[in-house]
Amino acid sequence: MHARTLIAIVLFVVFAWSGCATAAETVREFRGSRSTTTVEFEVRAPWILDWRTITDYPGQMAVDISLVDARTGAFEGSVLKTKWPGNGVRLFEQGGRYQFKIVSNLAEWRLKVQQITREEAEQYTPRRQAQ
Repeated sequence: MHARTLIAIVLFVVFAWSGCATAAETVREFRGSRSTTTVEFEVRAPWILDWRTITDYPGQMAVDISLVDARTGAFEGSVLKTKWPGNGVRLFEQGGRYQFKIVSNLAEWRLKVQQITREEAEQYTPRRQAQ
């Protein structure tokens, strides 16, 4: 009897804890060091891009990432332009079928597209830009 009660309590705690964990789901990951256009990916709003750039040549490297509508090829906006290694997260409030157009010189880049919940999006606070 005590064993069943203990198992029930453990299962309850495990399921309750898993509900508290982040709901971010990785949709697609990309990495490289050359200029390219990624394969298509589809996301619902809201979603985030977790990005990282790495280089041995700070200030001389360049990474320029644009978001492109995969169906029409239309430019949706600039995602990142940098000459410095770094990382960050960018929130997007519109879903769709997209591709990234990446122009890269002397840098390695890593991109992770993640689907998030509305609650997670409400907690997102953009980083202040250096002046």
